[in-house]
Amino acid sequence: MEHVDHVLIVDDDREIRELVGNYLQKNGLRTTVVADGRQMRAFLEANQVDLIVLDIMMPGDDGLLLCRELRAGKHKATPVLMLTARTDETDRIIGLEMGADDYLAKPFAARELLARINAVLRRTRMLPPNMVVTESGRLLKFGRWRLDTTARHLLDEDETLVALSGAEYRLLRVFVDHPQRVLSRDQLLNLTQGREADLFDRSIDLLVSRLRQRLLDDAREPAYIKTVRSEGYVFTFPVEMLEEQT
Repeated sequence: MEHVDHVLIVDDDREIRELVGNYLQKNGLRTTVVADGRQMRAFLEANQVDLIVLDIMMPGDDGLLLCRELRAGKHKATPVLMLTARTDETDRIIGLEMGADDYLAKPFAARELLARINAVLRRTRMLPPNMVVTESGRLLKFGRWRLDTTARHLLDEDETLVALSGAEYRLLRVFVDHPQRVLSRDQLLNLTQGREADLFDRSIDLLVSRLRQRLLDDAREPAYIKTVRSEGYVFTFPVEMLEEQT
């Protein structure tokens, strides 16, 4: 039987969630609608979905808190598309930092939401099957550094902790999960920010620059993250998985 993508819509506005749910169903998706975080948790406890549409502005636990919760639990790999009614980009940036794969501002056209959902699902499946993340709860060692994937801490050889932003951690995690493999800017953008790459989007270059600074990597002669002209970047150090943390 052909797989039908299942989308969970979490929004406290009954009219929006029903209109969106009906529209997506008419366009070939399976949908479930819930009104808040409590209902979302109850549904996900017993069901798997392919993508979650999550409203930011909800009473009780808002979408940002729920997104962070999803990223810390067993549904951490499930794509999340956030809806925001605010014009201020702060929520959108925070949402991406929390691990959202894309965002859409209200009011929106249902057709655009469908296009965004399909794009996120396509990006999620675009990588080769051997590009998988390592197990959580491990220490990954490379050069003078260790990455604690449970606490999301970067530690140097003197056990000094280096703070990483959410985007920096996600980029470093992609690199250490796929060392010595050239990754294009499109792949890195999709994996870290969940956004379609724009021709003039240099956000990945800026993020790589920030990560190099965290790793004390000389931008002129980098030891860890090298630029591959016209192709992207490659993490050149071998990565060793240390014993599981207790």
